Amino acid sequence: MVNLNDPRNAWWRHAVCYQIYVRSFADGNADGIGDLPGITARLPHLRDLGVDALWITPFYSSPQNDHGYDVADYTDVDPLFGTLADADAMIERAHELDVKVIVDLVPNHTSSEHAWFRTALAAGPGSPERARYMFREGRGEHGELPPNNWESVFGGPAWTRVDDGQWYLHLFDPTQPDLDWRNPEVADMFDDVLRFWLDRGVDGFRVDVAHGLFKEEGLRDQVVAADETEAASAEHSMVERVLRDEPMWDQPEVHEVYRRWRKILDDYPGDRMAVAEAWTQTPESMAQYIRSDELHQSFNFHWLTTPWSAPAFKKVVTDTLEAVSLVEASPTWVLSNHDVTRHVTRYGGGETGLARARAATLTMLALPGSAYVYQGEELGLEQVDVAPEHRQDPSWFRTGEPGRDGCRVPMPWGGDRAPYDFGPAEQPWLPMPAHWDALTVEAQDGDPDSTLSFYRAALAARRTFATTAGDTVDTSGSDADVLVVRRGPVVSVTNCGDSPVPLPAGEVLVASGRLTESAAGTLLPPDTAAWVRA
Repeated sequence: MVNLNDPRNAWWRHAVCYQIYVRSFADGNADGIGDLPGITARLPHLRDLGVDALWITPFYSSPQNDHGYDVADYTDVDPLFGTLADADAMIERAHELDVKVIVDLVPNHTSSEHAWFRTALAAGPGSPERARYMFREGRGEHGELPPNNWESVFGGPAWTRVDDGQWYLHLFDPTQPDLDWRNPEVADMFDDVLRFWLDRGVDGFRVDVAHGLFKEEGLRDQVVAADETEAASAEHSMVERVLRDEPMWDQPEVHEVYRRWRKILDDYPGDRMAVAEAWTQTPESMAQYIRSDELHQSFNFHWLTTPWSAPAFKKVVTDTLEAVSLVEASPTWVLSNHDVTRHVTRYGGGETGLARARAATLTMLALPGSAYVYQGEELGLEQVDVAPEHRQDPSWFRTGEPGRDGCRVPMPWGGDRAPYDFGPAEQPWLPMPAHWDALTVEAQDGDPDSTLSFYRAALAARRTFATTAGDTVDTSGSDADVLVVRRGPVVSVTNCGDSPVPLPAGEVLVASGRLTESAAGTLLPPDTAAWVRA
């Protein structure tokens, strides 16, 4: 019997969380853009899929320069997505279906349309209003040069000059000015934001750019090697940047913020939680965010960036579990999100990419901790090549690189042509491919071989051991082609090689593809994974 009062069994420790990119999940008002009523109407899909929680991207008041990650008011809903009443209805309906709700929190920066930033521009240099942001004097004889050499994640300088000659920092788009977390007013404001949404019933927060709140106080120049080149795309820029000298990321002062937030979260009933989006250099540095008095979880991007390789997978599993064990925390696993190329495409695309994506997902779901699933991956969606004239990602406009639009194309629900029941509008905010009729929820529902049916089966099987199998795993049976993860009574076997391999004896709980039989027993084909209960 599982003791639900034991903090080691809090719901988030073993949850499967489903990420909803609000603009692209479901359109409830025929404007071609997803919204909160659309989410509420489609919540039965998440119940049937078998997830424990949903994480929804920002739906707050925003000019939408970065699709909601430029927040103008943290305690209101943008009319594009609905109303506060719609948010309340969504939370209530999700809870009726036994699905927790995690909302996005964006504390590194506000929108340039936020009331604080507008008053800062009006107040002028040296004012208390400007002290809430990173305003600085420029370098050069007349202050005509930026205060340092930092560059934006979205490309170009990380500084913009205002009319009175000062510069303000924006590690992302110029419409996203960075807050100065050394100013106590900033911390006080976010305390209020946390309580506002906790009082409305949310179960947790996903913390955007959790490693970026504090910068080195002197704002020194970044040291860049002479032969170092910029990342090829916005997708990889954050990954590559954290591996370099970075005075703007992962500063020690940020942990005091999360200790303060943890006290607030602990004041509320129901195991309220927070998960960090913290791009860090190692699993050990990632684990610093999830010490017992800080955040509850941190996204494990080392799993997401690992190539299709049994030894590489084994290393990430081993390193991650060792790191989180040092702080007695719970790991997370994720393969796709709204900022990266979908993993079907990363693993090669087509039949091979889909087979590997399903196998990697099954491997991930076998591991201790929680798993995060991005909308559409349960349908086997690939990255879409969005035509330049339709791209909307701000990184596209600053770098000329394709950016993140390809993983944000709206969900196909049914029908034989776009918009595939996404909503009543003829065409959603990003065009949908002409060949997705076989990938819709409607088309895959009831097909035992579909990716949707596979996800449902995998999540149902996971529930039979996720909270009872313990956090200890044994990977000693792995080799150069095969990853073997033994966890309690379940053995997960993933074949990354080119030849079939025999499965251990026992009951096959679920497989990511068709198994074959031979005189020697059940064989696991290449690019396939299976769970066996001994």
